[in-house]
Amino acid sequence: MEVLGAGALLLLYLFFTVLFPSFKMYKKKSQLPPGPTPWLLLGNLLQKDALPLYKFYTKLIDKYGPIFTVWVGPKPIVVICGYETMKDAFVNHAEEFGGHPAMPFIERVNEYRGLVNRNEAKWREVRRFTLSTLREFGMGKKTMSERIQEEALCLVEELVATQGQAFDPRRSFTCAVSNVLSSVVFGNRFDYKDPFISFLIHLIYDCILSNFLISPLFLFQIYNLLPGIMAYLPGQHTKILADCEKMKALIRERVESHRRTLDPQNLRDYIDCFLIRSEKKQTNPENIYSTEELVQCVFGLFIAGTSNSSTALVFSLLLMAKFPHIQAKVQQEIDEVVGANPIPGMDDWVRMPFTNAVIHETQRFEKGSLEGFPRATTCRTEFRGYIIPQSTTVVPMLTTVHYDPLQWETPEKFNPGHFLDEKGQFRKRNAFMPFSAGKRACPGEALARMELFLFFSVLLQNFTFQLVGDFKEMDVASFHMQYKMKSACVQMQAIRRSK
Repeated sequence: MEVLGAGALLLLYLFFTVLFPSFKMYKKKSQLPPGPTPWLLLGNLLQKDALPLYKFYTKLIDKYGPIFTVWVGPKPIVVICGYETMKDAFVNHAEEFGGHPAMPFIERVNEYRGLVNRNEAKWREVRRFTLSTLREFGMGKKTMSERIQEEALCLVEELVATQGQAFDPRRSFTCAVSNVLSSVVFGNRFDYKDPFISFLIHLIYDCILSNFLISPLFLFQIYNLLPGIMAYLPGQHTKILADCEKMKALIRERVESHRRTLDPQNLRDYIDCFLIRSEKKQTNPENIYSTEELVQCVFGLFIAGTSNSSTALVFSLLLMAKFPHIQAKVQQEIDEVVGANPIPGMDDWVRMPFTNAVIHETQRFEKGSLEGFPRATTCRTEFRGYIIPQSTTVVPMLTTVHYDPLQWETPEKFNPGHFLDEKGQFRKRNAFMPFSAGKRACPGEALARMELFLFFSVLLQNFTFQLVGDFKEMDVASFHMQYKMKSACVQMQAIRRSK
């Protein structure tokens, strides 16, 4: 009898922990958008032609249309593709699709603090404070453009020192972009050889981002499914977490240094402003403006602000080296418009339509983030004939917008003409979404646009860029994949132009 009782208990346990969630999964499936049939417990994780999305999204679109569902274990992920569907979801239904999904790995990194937060009230407050403070220190204003111009000239001197020899542009370019942010967050820029910035860039670029990009996506999906177990298992995820902690320790040291030298009458940077707000909000029950909240905010700003802008800048110049006739046309426009002025400024933006078009086309062409930062439904949502339950993860596939054949004349071709009208003037395109769209669009868009234009135009004013080695002979698709591989050594030459 005891054996029968134990067996019955085991069956009940299996039912509630294994079978019951699976029954719920198949019940949900009937209401959700179509997609590959999930396996019991595993979903689509081990199925051919389903996951990872970056490999199979085109096949899934062909079979199921612009909105479909894939399953990571028993959890559904609704995938949104194409401009019209993306606009409908994230602009027309911004509130319904504006939630933050449960992502245990990311939450383990940010500890439920900072600019990536499922607590709606805290997220709104911290985002609002961050944007207003960045604006106070010049984001989108002339003072910021002057900071970027100064940094661009420092980068020019760094490239002059290469004397036309082959070099890997990623580290120096990342330092330059990071310095723009450093001047706002820490109150000063750093020499490119400064140990602090060197270690910071090493952690961001070589440790954290490289591991995120080259580690199997499957690993992070498993972590999100089984965070309690994965926290005790070795693997690449433990190295990433350790690297993140090292970077946060560096930031924490800077915060404490600011606290010791804080002058309320002379606020130097974002950290000072946060510390002052912290003193005013000490009675806040949620303790939003705590030291650890500040550390996470700075950490998030550097990861997002440094990596995306520096990657876009490097890729834009690699493309110029790949297409020398386009590079020459950009340089001709810079010479004609800037004239006797020392360097291009934001006032030249509207007078340089071809340069502007090239920068935009570079962002469109780069398949930098196939799976945009995931969202979640904030309520039970009816969308295009389907019922999407509250808290369902939703993934915007931004590349499908930039390669949408209904929106672009030659989507597979690098073509600056996408952003020029028949008179050669710059034209905006609604289907241009490198910073995402809707409620959770990138808060640093204005700064990133300014950085790209000024760094790009100043560098092409001073140098002609050439590819070195095997990259010269590659087709663009292979070239792009090699560039995205962090293990690939991307070599180029910066040849000083005569003035």
